[in-house]
Amino acid sequence: MSTTQQPLVLAAELALAWGDIQRHHSDLPSLAAPESLIGESSSACGTELGFERLLHEAAHGLAAARGIRDTSRAGRYHNRRFLALADELGLDHTADPHPSSGFSLVTMRPETREQYAGTIERLQLALGAHAAATSGPVLDRARNFRGPATRHGSSGGGVRVKAVCDCGRNVRVVPSVLAQASIVCGACGQPFRIADVAPRG
Repeated sequence: MSTTQQPLVLAAELALAWGDIQRHHSDLPSLAAPESLIGESSSACGTELGFERLLHEAAHGLAAARGIRDTSRAGRYHNRRFLALADELGLDHTADPHPSSGFSLVTMRPETREQYAGTIERLQLALGAHAAATSGPVLDRARNFRGPATRHGSSGGGVRVKAVCDCGRNVRVVPSVLAQASIVCGACGQPFRIADVAPRG
């Protein structure tokens, strides 16, 4: 499978995994752009892309569907309302709240891991294939939360810019992430490009 097909395959697997969560939580809205999660390191969420991260994002989805304000400080601080939604999805927070991100660092309970075992296995296979195709053997898989104060250096964060595809959809992405591998739109199948350098037509 080519490197350009990998994000599309991974986006499809992310959408399937999200659908599995929806089967247990009927008011969870659909995931509009799963491809926007690919390559994004979310320090506010504290984890690399995987099923645990999807459950975290699902807590935000439930908050949006129910009109609950679950974060503050531009989405960085996760409050107790987020924690209640995370609990509903089978996530725990075992430590005191982080001073800048609150209750964002949630982990899957063993029974949640068991409930979604097949989904987790399928998604891990897709993530592994994506990593092998796009990053080569030197992939650094140890991405840990470092807090917003340390994100302003040259690695692990950066300013997100608008990237667009041929059908007009857009995502916010760190340019260096987009430079590592294409992020392909699930609607038109074309790669996203930084808006400033997108061809005019």
